[in-house]
Amino acid sequence: MQFGIFSVGDLTADPTTGSTVSEHERLTAMTAIALKAEEVGLDVFATGEHHNPPFVPSSPTTMLGWIAARTERLQLSTATTLITTNDPVKIAEDYAMLQHLADGRVDLTLGRGNTGPVYPWFGKDIRKGIPMAVENYHLLRRLWREKNVDWDGEFRTPLQGFTSTPAPLDDTPPFVWHGSIRSPEIAEQAAFYGDGFFHNNIFWNKEHTEQMVNLYRQRYEHYGHGSADQAIVGLGGQVFMAETEAEAKRRFRPYFDNAPVYGHGPSMEEFTEMTPLTVGTPEQVIEKTLTFAGYAGDYQRQLFLVDHAGLPLDQVLEQVEILGREVVPTLRTEFERRRPAHVPSDPPSHADLVAAGADSAHRKVISSPAVAAAEAAR
Repeated sequence: MQFGIFSVGDLTADPTTGSTVSEHERLTAMTAIALKAEEVGLDVFATGEHHNPPFVPSSPTTMLGWIAARTERLQLSTATTLITTNDPVKIAEDYAMLQHLADGRVDLTLGRGNTGPVYPWFGKDIRKGIPMAVENYHLLRRLWREKNVDWDGEFRTPLQGFTSTPAPLDDTPPFVWHGSIRSPEIAEQAAFYGDGFFHNNIFWNKEHTEQMVNLYRQRYEHYGHGSADQAIVGLGGQVFMAETEAEAKRRFRPYFDNAPVYGHGPSMEEFTEMTPLTVGTPEQVIEKTLTFAGYAGDYQRQLFLVDHAGLPLDQVLEQVEILGREVVPTLRTEFERRRPAHVPSDPPSHADLVAAGADSAHRKVISSPAVAAAEAAR
């Protein structure tokens, strides 16, 4: 099972000091967090994509390319790559380029984005977010799997005989996750193609997460990719740890109370009761994280948010250290001990996808065996 860190890249004042780091300092800190993740044995670092304050990571491939050059093992991913406001042609080029430079240590999570003003900045209409995500992703699949693409759709200018360069490494496109917290259409899309489904459940109760993940699993099986429990699922979570629960709460409370995304709402205690947020000891993080499979099923990737709300870098690196040294080894052992033999432990790696060969479902534009059989019967 993969464990890692994801960062939304917010630029938030530290409520205990009133100071705010510069954009340069924040980006440098995100790089340091990724390097620390590899150092302590974590598997994945993922960055968000945002084009509005108070966030800084507007160019994920630039950041991930720099991190790729400074790491050897770390899987590089995105917490969101905006499939709506980005041109699919540019996504195809940028992530294939990154895939080459990182020797295949790349996957990405596609999402619509939920910041309304960003859409018109890129000439898009947020009211068409779902159909845009569906159309743009199908074009992206074609760009990564066909040499010459003719395209005429609703949301971009037509293409005639277009070839995306560079082609994916080893002619094998990166593995794709579809990230969603509330849109069943995106769970359906992930299931249709047999891609991964990442439910960033940091703000949601377990009942909602269970409903969305189960929908994806059921539809994954419907489309013939395997049994529902074999579907590739990733979850988010957020933690803050100290030697005692009281100390963790004392240190984290100012950050929680002033966080731009959830401050001034439910109390920290209410939030930890309702959502995956765990503020306590490493043992409490282990105990709570192990419950996620009880409602989401056996899953393949767990990413933790630890660097938000103005937390200073030294405290974030401390959290990554605790995760790598004290928490994740136990989680690996326990999750794998409970996992049925027929359920994948990890998402597909680049090596896995290359080994599957040119005729594998991953190399096809429409990868659903059920759809292919229905079309052949017509």
